[in-house]
Amino acid sequence: MLGAHLAQCSRTLASSSSARAASLHTSAVLQAVSTRTRKTQRTLKANVQRREELELQARQSRPHVVLGYKAGDEAKWQNCDLARVLITEEDIKATPAPSVDPASGTVQTSTFLNYGIGEKEREALFDVLPRLSQQGQVEAEGPVHPKMISSTYAKKGIEEQKKAAMFARMVDLRNANARGIAFENRRRIVAAFSEPENPTDTGRPEVQAALATMRIRNLWDHLSRCKKDIANRRSLRQLVHKRAKILRYLKSVDEDRYDSILERLGLERSAVEGELVV
Repeated sequence: MLGAHLAQCSRTLASSSSARAASLHTSAVLQAVSTRTRKTQRTLKANVQRREELELQARQSRPHVVLGYKAGDEAKWQNCDLARVLITEEDIKATPAPSVDPASGTVQTSTFLNYGIGEKEREALFDVLPRLSQQGQVEAEGPVHPKMISSTYAKKGIEEQKKAAMFARMVDLRNANARGIAFENRRRIVAAFSEPENPTDTGRPEVQAALATMRIRNLWDHLSRCKKDIANRRSLRQLVHKRAKILRYLKSVDEDRYDSILERLGLERSAVEGELVV
């Protein structure tokens, strides 16, 4: 009797506990939980979408890591000092070819000369040297009759003009290849970004940053045409980080010089600071 009574009590307790458990998992509670979950998911999705929009806006407003300015702001590069210093193939073709002025008899050299010939060398080669050669040839022929001096000098002068004109065509930058144009651009950059007291200071940070910027833009133009050149793409990445390192050093030394060189190179701060992804 006692065992049967205990078994009946156990069954009663088990049925009551299962009833209480069933009352806790009603459809209303399940619906509330699912509504809360959907709301949380919608909030998370909205946050992710908002974050993506902000990242897109930041990328669009950030200057180009390679070019250094924002999209549509090409005037920043065109008006900077480095763009005025550099010579392009179009600039060379737009200049007149060397010739001899028939009125004065002087040699009209090209605007851009090869092999690092500057204004002093231009004057020495095409003004002083022809006159000295003319005088030396006349004197080498021995005594000349006074009546023949003017005609002899004129004859030798014409010969020297022809030689000077031929030499001017030889040293014209039109005859140079890409390396010759790059050499002339490097020479002009060193002269433009060095101090007046030391016009050949190649170790100056401003000169190094300008030279790196020139190489970066040349590589960028090349990669725009040859998109499968993976090796030069790696070189471009290295140059961008090298330029940032040089500018970071200059900023630690003198921030005024840092701001000045950024303006002269047509760069913005955010294009050379922080994480640079090329």
